[in-house]
Amino acid sequence: MTQPTNQLTNKLFDADCIQFGTFTLKSGLTSPVYIDLRLLASYPALLRDAAREMAAFARTLVFDRIAAIPLAGLPIGTALALEMDRPMIYPRPQVKAHGRRRAIEGVFSPGETALVVDDLITRGTSKIEAIEPLKEAGLVVQDVLVLIDREQGGVEDLAQQGYRLHALLKFTDILDTLKASGRITAEQHAQVLDYLKLKS
Repeated sequence: MTQPTNQLTNKLFDADCIQFGTFTLKSGLTSPVYIDLRLLASYPALLRDAAREMAAFARTLVFDRIAAIPLAGLPIGTALALEMDRPMIYPRPQVKAHGRRRAIEGVFSPGETALVVDDLITRGTSKIEAIEPLKEAGLVVQDVLVLIDREQGGVEDLAQQGYRLHALLKFTDILDTLKASGRITAEQHAQVLDYLKLKS
């Protein structure tokens, strides 16, 4: 990892975006680590730092619009759009039964390429589901960009559907950085690595 991404990792930990303990996940399983990037919206400078680093990745990709995945991906996608001066759209979690009944908010044209942006990835299921309305609207999706890859199968899941995953931070690198900076112990480092191996 580069010095800026090391610094970003430590700042994410200090802002409680990365927490260690015992947590119950949506699946009902327990985890020794919890990542809450929704907190980024409360730290504008940190959100700006994350967007600046993600923009360096995004500039190597070809796309017409950023497509942020609600809800956690919206602040990151908005910050990235501002950083790059690129337009953003987003698929609605549910299509409203009134008004314009749009499945996708924002301005776009069929045939354009959308860069899908979200906060993190564990497996690829939720990303694939979010991409479907984009494709149904005639948009082309080739790449998915996230801040953190938990390295538990997301790359492979997306690749099976023909999508490329790009992540600013990989979780094993995050663990190494936090251990090196003294923010977690060697025992915590080993415990989470073992957990990732079991769940991958």
